[in-house]
Amino acid sequence: MEPTPSEAGEDAEGLLPTHAAPGGKPGVPFRDLGVREEICAVLEAEGITAAFPIQELALPIALGGHDIIGQARTGTGKTLAFGIPLLQKLEHGLHALVVVPTRELAVQVAGDIRMAGSGIGARVLAVYGGRAYEPQIEALRAGTDVVVGTPGRLLDLAGQRHLNLSGVRTLVLDEADKMLDLGFLPDVERILGMTPAGRQTMLFSATMPGEVVTLARRHLRQPTHVRAEAGDEPAAVPATSQHVFRAHHLDKIEVLARVLQAEGRGLTMVFCQTKREADQVASELATRGFAAATVHGDLGQAQRERALRAFRSGKVDVLVATDVAARGLDVEDVTHVINYECPEDEKAYLHRIGRTGRAGRAGVAVTFVDWRDTPRWKLIDSALGVGQPEPAETYSTSAHLYSELGIPRDATGTLPRAMRSKAGLEAEELEDIGETGRAGRRGRGVPRARDRMAGQERAVRKRARVRRRTRAGREVVQHDHGTQQPGGKGSPGAPAGMGRQAHATHADPAGSAVPEHGSRTRRRRAKGSHQQAS
Repeated sequence: MEPTPSEAGEDAEGLLPTHAAPGGKPGVPFRDLGVREEICAVLEAEGITAAFPIQELALPIALGGHDIIGQARTGTGKTLAFGIPLLQKLEHGLHALVVVPTRELAVQVAGDIRMAGSGIGARVLAVYGGRAYEPQIEALRAGTDVVVGTPGRLLDLAGQRHLNLSGVRTLVLDEADKMLDLGFLPDVERILGMTPAGRQTMLFSATMPGEVVTLARRHLRQPTHVRAEAGDEPAAVPATSQHVFRAHHLDKIEVLARVLQAEGRGLTMVFCQTKREADQVASELATRGFAAATVHGDLGQAQRERALRAFRSGKVDVLVATDVAARGLDVEDVTHVINYECPEDEKAYLHRIGRTGRAGRAGVAVTFVDWRDTPRWKLIDSALGVGQPEPAETYSTSAHLYSELGIPRDATGTLPRAMRSKAGLEAEELEDIGETGRAGRRGRGVPRARDRMAGQERAVRKRARVRRRTRAGREVVQHDHGTQQPGGKGSPGAPAGMGRQAHATHADPAGSAVPEHGSRTRRRRAKGSHQQAS
C-alpha cells in the first residue's frame, strides 16, 4: 500500500512523498517482499538471496502498480529494484520499456533482467546505436516482452514503425540525471508521448536535479520518492577507501604504473578526461607490459564491446576509459578505480569511484590532482567531505605512495615479465555487428567494401587521364611533320569526349571550325590565325 505524504515525510524540496532508510547490508529475503517463486529461485542460483535497501523500499510500491522515484547511490542494486516488478507482471507481447542513457548500460541492464527472468521465459531485447538495424528489427517482429534501449535508437525504430509503444504498461527511466547531462530529456519526452497515459512509470536516478523533478511532475502520477540512505550519510560508498595525490603530469604515468602493482589489485578502471588521453595512457601501459584496453566514444561499437568482454573475462585487467563508462557499468571484482585526471565535478567523481565497492564489496579509489586542477579538487572535496583539500605532493619515488597503497618497494615503471599472465585484448574476438554511423566510428583499418571499390575506381580514372592541348576551346592536333593544326568536329585528332565548345562549331568560309558559343573576341582571333596560316 502506498504511504501518504504525511506518513512518508517530504523530500528536501517538499515536492514528493519520501521513504528514507539507512544504508546497510541486505537482510530481507525476496520471498518476503512478494516476489514470484520462479524469480527467487533464479536469483538464489546466482547467489542473490536478500534485498538491498533500495530494493526493499521500492519493490512493495512498484509491485503494487504505483509510480515511483528511486534514489540511491551507484552500485546499490537499482536494476533489480525496477527489473523484478517488470518481470512480476510479465505478459505476452511488448509491455515494458526501459530507457537508459548509454549503450553499455543498455547491454548490462538487459542482461540483468534477462538473467532474473530466465525462469519464466522472459524475452528481453536491447536496442542501441552502433549496431545494425536488421537483427533488432527481426527480434521485434519475432516478439519481445521487455525492450531496453537508448533514446536515439528507440525513436529511430518507432519512426520506422518497427517499434509500437502503444501497448507499454510499464516504463522505466534509468539514470535520469545522466540523460539530462547528455541532453536526452527532449527525446525522453517524445518517447513518453508515444506510450499510454495510464502506464506505470518508474524513474531511478542517483541525483535529483530540478529538470528531473519537473519531468517527474509532468509525467508521473502521484509518485512516491524512496531514498536508500539517510540524509547525513556520505555520498560515496563507505566500503571504498579514497586516496588523493598531487602528481606532476610528466610523472603521472610512472605513478600509475606503480599503483597498478599494488598488492591485492584485481580488475582496475582508469578514467581520463579526453579520448586522446585515454588512448595515450592505454598505449603507454601496453608498452610497459600491462594488459590494457580502451573504451571511449570514438571507438566503434564492436571495439567497445570487445574491450568490455575482455575486461569482464579477465583477459585484460586494466580498462582505460572516459566518462562513457562511468555511469551504471557493473563489473564484478573491480578492486581499484584510478582518476588519472581530476573529474569535472563531484557528480563525475562519485560515478567514477562507484565502479568499485559495489554490492557491499571493498574498493580503492585513487585520484591524481595536477597543480592546475587544485581549485577544482577543493570544490569537489568540500561538496563531498573527502577531507583532503590539500593533497600531498607525490612522485613515483615518494615513500607514502608505497605505504598507503601497499606497493612493493622494488616496483618500477615496468611490469615484471613473470607477472605478465593476462591473455590480452588480442585474445578476445572482434564481433561483426554490422556497425552503423560515420566512417570514423568503424574499426581502424577496416574499410567498407564500397569504400575500397570507390578507391579502385578513382585509381583507374587517374591512370586513364590524358593531357590534351587546346586552342580557343579546340584540341590542337600534332601531326607527324611537326605542324600543329586545330582539330574540328570529325577531324582525326578530335576525341569523342571533347568539351561542349569543340562539339558546337560551324564552318567559316575558309573551311576552319569556329566555336559557336565563344566570345566575339575569341572568334575574331581564331579566324585571323587561320587566315595567316593559309
